[in-house]
Amino acid sequence: MFTGIITAVGTIREVRQSGDLRCVIACPYDPAGIAIGASIACSGVCLTVVERGGSAGDAWFAVDVSGETVSRTATDQWTEGRKLNLEQALKLGDELGGHIVTGHVDAVGKVASRTETGGSIQFWIATPKELAPYVAPKGSITVDGVSLTVNEVADEADGTCRFMLNIIPHTADVTTLGGLKAGDAVNLEIDVLARYLQRMQSLRG
Repeated sequence: MFTGIITAVGTIREVRQSGDLRCVIACPYDPAGIAIGASIACSGVCLTVVERGGSAGDAWFAVDVSGETVSRTATDQWTEGRKLNLEQALKLGDELGGHIVTGHVDAVGKVASRTETGGSIQFWIATPKELAPYVAPKGSITVDGVSLTVNEVADEADGTCRFMLNIIPHTADVTTLGGLKAGDAVNLEIDVLARYLQRMQSLRG
């Protein structure tokens, strides 16, 4: 489990095909704190560490990314030079600063627009039809692994929706969100509470 509070930005420094896609990710963690078999969320995708090395502040770890994961995540995410939002798995007793995040991508959205407003950035994200019922104003959503609050929702005639986010300067600086532009694909994970509420409501008929 994760919280959607990013602790580092990593960079994919090597990609090689060996059955699954093996990605080597450079990061500022201490390798002594990265266990083989541990889970790290990489831009919202929970992956298992299979190798690690380097030194404190200049570490690296390797993960295997299945074809299924590649097909269900943002286009071109698993390429050399790509920056990723990183979060190590939640430990019992850690502060839950964001919201409960599983690291399972529900769908890929698209940045519909980006507007600079004061010191912040306002994004409108276009969301697939299957996720629209789970997106609510003032609710939580995970975008590329970052826990965010939905400010506004606009439903479309075709059943899809767009939602608006306000990214403060700190969040833009310490995640990859500051570099997003219109047309970019993003990984979306809906709030787990919204998922269960929708299921309960559907069973009531």
